[in-house]
Amino acid sequence: MVNRRTSPAPEDSQRLPFPSKDLALLWRIPFPTETEPDRIEFALRERIKELNCLYGVSQLAERNLYSIDDLLQELVNFLPYSWQYPEITCTRIFFKGKTFTSGKFKMTNWRQSSRIYLYHEAVGEVSIFYLEECPPADEGPFLQEERVLLDTVAEQIGTIATRISADLELQETNQQLTLERKALQEANTALRLVLTRIEQEKQEIHRDIKTNVEKILMPILDALALQLPPFQKKYVEMLQTNLEDITSPFISQLSLSYHSMTRTEIVICNMIRNGMRTKEIAEMRGVSEATINRHREKIRRKLKITNQDINLATFLESNMWRGKRVVTD
Repeated sequence: MVNRRTSPAPEDSQRLPFPSKDLALLWRIPFPTETEPDRIEFALRERIKELNCLYGVSQLAERNLYSIDDLLQELVNFLPYSWQYPEITCTRIFFKGKTFTSGKFKMTNWRQSSRIYLYHEAVGEVSIFYLEECPPADEGPFLQEERVLLDTVAEQIGTIATRISADLELQETNQQLTLERKALQEANTALRLVLTRIEQEKQEIHRDIKTNVEKILMPILDALALQLPPFQKKYVEMLQTNLEDITSPFISQLSLSYHSMTRTEIVICNMIRNGMRTKEIAEMRGVSEATINRHREKIRRKLKITNQDINLATFLESNMWRGKRVVTD
């Protein structure tokens, strides 16, 4: 035969200590001291209604995630079922200047109210009214448990309203950011179109200048050179060279890639690229060969080919200089 240990009677068992002072503040409804079955059954029914009320508030909040008005309108019709006398109970909620009332609402002297707070500021009130006089209880005709329930409902309304308000603000902020991002994308698209158009216009202007130089100015200079004595033809040749420099894509591209190059160095680069030697360049520009050699050294340094076995003319002709990092003096 197996011996089973008999559980001690409740009065003999060791009782749990009462919660600490801070936790005791949460215990607003005292333990019932009633022993009569009818009164115990009544108290249990009331507690079940209160639990259903809190559960119902939570469910209504889930059904009305983004509308505090819809929540409060449903809530005023739901709350009366949780009080002692639901058939003669009506509800009013005042929230931020708006009033929500249950069916058959009427203000009477039998009233129980609790304030609603939003961000620690009173913004409304939830009130329960009895339409008829009822037996006295803890707070007029209302039970102490009903006071606790009403305060809890008011607190939940404030919490739910805070959450809904934060969600709506977040949605509004996201919508605003979406609109701003769309506007920025449109502005970027418009800017790209403008830049593309500007580049097209620059190319058109360059083509027009080049066409005018080649078809109008150059023939005139060629004709003029035939009429001038040899010592003056050099000026015409210099003028033709400068005009060719202006219309040369090589000049503009080299200028963009190497901002530190002077105008003289760019012109000399173009002459070297066209196969002219140091002596010819010096005669054309009216300077010494030593001066041209110094320019060549600076050009090689800025092109980052100093002390390298690379022919400058070949380097410039091969377009190897494109895409290199700008070198400053």
